[in-house]
Amino acid sequence: MVRSEKTRQLIIEKTAEVFNKKGYAGTSLSDLTAATGLTKGSIYGNFKNKEEVAIEAFRFNHRFMVNGFQQQLTGKETPIEKLLAFVDFFRDEYRAVFDRGGCALLNAATDVDDMEPRLFQEVKAAFQDWRSGLADIITEGIDRQEIQPVDARKMAQKMIAVMEGSILLSKTLEEPNILVDNMDGLKREILHLKTS
Repeated sequence: MVRSEKTRQLIIEKTAEVFNKKGYAGTSLSDLTAATGLTKGSIYGNFKNKEEVAIEAFRFNHRFMVNGFQQQLTGKETPIEKLLAFVDFFRDEYRAVFDRGGCALLNAATDVDDMEPRLFQEVKAAFQDWRSGLADIITEGIDRQEIQPVDARKMAQKMIAVMEGSILLSKTLEEPNILVDNMDGLKREILHLKTS
């Protein structure tokens, strides 16, 4: 990796948590320079503007979450096991997620608006991919007659809403048990989808 690529990657990694904790609007250039130890010129020599840094930081945070999901899916063979693994990721890893400022998708979704259209599209695409991935697992289970017939897309949306809503409430009310209790409830609901 050449030096400019290393510098760019350093900026992304060091600012990812800052953007996740402070949001796009709340993150200043001085926050970026403090996090990276670089000058304004070094940052903007590698990125066109703050939005470009934020997009790359969001992608980094999103990959962090996806990698966590993928690790949780290791060794899971049935669709039910895979769905439960997604829930377990949130239930078991919430402290690490909270330490990084919360769920990057949720934070970015509530932070961005029409003023940052490119970042908004990144967040929207991430949620769409997540919904599609869960719906595909549910559909696979239905096709294999392991999951009762349900509207896979609606069930995927419900799972995401419960997961993200639980993170929001737990973090806001400073009551992690909300997330744990809701994830346990979601696991019971998934188990009720089993055909046998």
